Amino acid sequence: MKVNTQDSRNLDRALSLEWLETNGRGGFSSGTVAGANTRRYHALLLTARKPPSERVVLVNQLEEWLDIDGQAISLSTTLYPGAVHPTGYEHGIQFSTDPWPTWTFDCNGITVQREIVLIHGRDIVVVRWKLVGKSPSRAVLRVRPKLTGRDYHGTHHENGSLSTKALDGIEMVQWHPYFDLPPVRAFHSGAYRHEPNWYRRVQFPVERQRGLDAEEDWWSPGEFTFNLDAGSIRTLAFTSETLYRLDVLDLVKHEKSRRDTAREAAPTDDSLAGDLWCAAERFLAERGTGQTIIAGYPWFTDWGRDTFISLPGLCLVTGRMDVAWQVIAAFAAHISEGMVPNRFPDIGEQPEYNTIDASLWFIHSIGRYLATSQDEVRVRATAWPAVQQILDGYRQGTRYGIRMEEDGLITGGASGAQLTWMDAKVGEWVVTPRHGKPVEIQALWVRALEIGEQLAGQFGDAAYAARCRDDRERAIASFRTRFWHEAGGYLYDVIDGPEGNDASLRPNQLYAISLVDGLVPRGRAQRILRLVEDQLLTPVGLRTLSPTDSRYRGRYEGGVLERDGAYHQGTVWPFLLGPFVTAWIKVHGKKPAALKQARAFLDGIGAHLKEACLGQVSEIFDGEAPHQPRGCYAQAWSVAEPLRALIEDLGVQADMHKATVSRVVVRQRKETAPQSTQGKGGKSLRRGRRDDATLHP
Repeated sequence: MKVNTQDSRNLDRALSLEWLETNGRGGFSSGTVAGANTRRYHALLLTARKPPSERVVLVNQLEEWLDIDGQAISLSTTLYPGAVHPTGYEHGIQFSTDPWPTWTFDCNGITVQREIVLIHGRDIVVVRWKLVGKSPSRAVLRVRPKLTGRDYHGTHHENGSLSTKALDGIEMVQWHPYFDLPPVRAFHSGAYRHEPNWYRRVQFPVERQRGLDAEEDWWSPGEFTFNLDAGSIRTLAFTSETLYRLDVLDLVKHEKSRRDTAREAAPTDDSLAGDLWCAAERFLAERGTGQTIIAGYPWFTDWGRDTFISLPGLCLVTGRMDVAWQVIAAFAAHISEGMVPNRFPDIGEQPEYNTIDASLWFIHSIGRYLATSQDEVRVRATAWPAVQQILDGYRQGTRYGIRMEEDGLITGGASGAQLTWMDAKVGEWVVTPRHGKPVEIQALWVRALEIGEQLAGQFGDAAYAARCRDDRERAIASFRTRFWHEAGGYLYDVIDGPEGNDASLRPNQLYAISLVDGLVPRGRAQRILRLVEDQLLTPVGLRTLSPTDSRYRGRYEGGVLERDGAYHQGTVWPFLLGPFVTAWIKVHGKKPAALKQARAFLDGIGAHLKEACLGQVSEIFDGEAPHQPRGCYAQAWSVAEPLRALIEDLGVQADMHKATVSRVVVRQRKETAPQSTQGKGGKSLRRGRRDDATLHP
């Protein structure tokens, strides 16, 4: 992804374009092409103290000046009330994300490049500068790091409890602003002068748009200086690791090789598939001794529902079988009362069991994993008992009134609870409660019983297989009888709710076509797809409610109440393109014309990769044109589901041999990468609320 000179020097445009680097541990670096931080989540060194959670911001930004023959030229940009200073974006001539964020500046005819590299598997960020082309008689780069030390959801303000001391060593300086957070070590190839100072009232315009605290104060400990010569590279690396030496050149070399190896396996016959393939790795992160899936950046960690909706696209179609199994095994270990957790909280709390669908998506992923990997041994030992616990838990009844009724369908709901993926809640207001029997839950239940029957038969339990088969046949018969809304020509969204059957036209019914063959007769499926295409489909995803509905909200904007009130009432979700394309192919077949049309449904996602967070897919979009991207700027299932559909349904080819090889090579490089030699503070720091996050996913 590249940004040209015109866009680089257009402040509004450059502020709207974001970049993301992740380290595979839940930590990340992010910012804008302009260089200014516009969110509280933008940072240079943001680490997960207990991967992937307990995230803290340690280094926020760098202020950079290039002194050329006595003239100071800025490379950085910061927003203050009514002012922009410095204005480094004015010198930008190009930005690229390949192989990592790289800026090119024209400083009075002298070309300078800056690179930011986050090292995979480590809490280390490297910044590099170099002169390109002709060299001035004298060029000195001055760099001031700006630090805070806070929970990544919060903001930081000047206070008296911050320690201003520095430990200055050979090519390394250490600061420890707050005793209860890790110290920050900076390894450099220049000189350091300690000169503490505060930079007050830094502005975050995106937070202001979201109705949240939109400014904070940064502390700068001092200034680094580097003499720049043509062709030479100057480096500054920040880490929270306990290190006394750091071979930055070797780290960057390993990281470049790792990325090249992973990219070689990506599909080459479809550019969108190739880009999504490369984006997918950003969502894989450590949890304990295994792996997990980050739901979205910048404010989510791992969520059960998002994990198992995303797992086929992020792991199975990309050949990451080892990662897929680690995720499955981790959640299997936390089953309680027939449910997998929906969320592992950030700090010190128990897992949350508050969804009706996450456990069923878990079973679906197990079925997909076994079909893809043929890993019978581990599935039989670990996953099969977990599947039985969930099926039996739903049959007998579990939390929130979730249970199988006499008709074989699954019901659920409790006052004040939001159990499906449409889970927005503001205070005690549940925006879309969907209590009763939601349509996609029945499709997932039928699919889960199919997998239960298959596994029971495969592992020698004929009685359990017969029970699953009987329950499945009863559920299918009830579904076909109860869910068809003849007057509308589509499926009810929920039946047997507190107010009867809900005839809202929503995209959830697509899962009844995409997940289970034959659950919806072909003629009815065709009618559903025509309506969905006419009223819900947009270039970037599907609306969550028909625009003809009086509750429809076409803009996701304003404060928390307004945003959450629109979250599932018309807002567009790109991940729904996955089941839509799958359903389309199931109904229309794989004839060339059908494949061509299905591929065209994804063109808008390809265009979107060049806006918002470059190379990533946003969480949501406005329901109304021009479909402004909103929410998280990088969402796991927004990447995973289009990628899955491209490979599974549309037949895009990847080099699976290279994918398998790259997994091994990447793991080996991580194990042999250079290792160590072995916030918050004061009453003025406060924890911020979780964005739109309150409630999703």
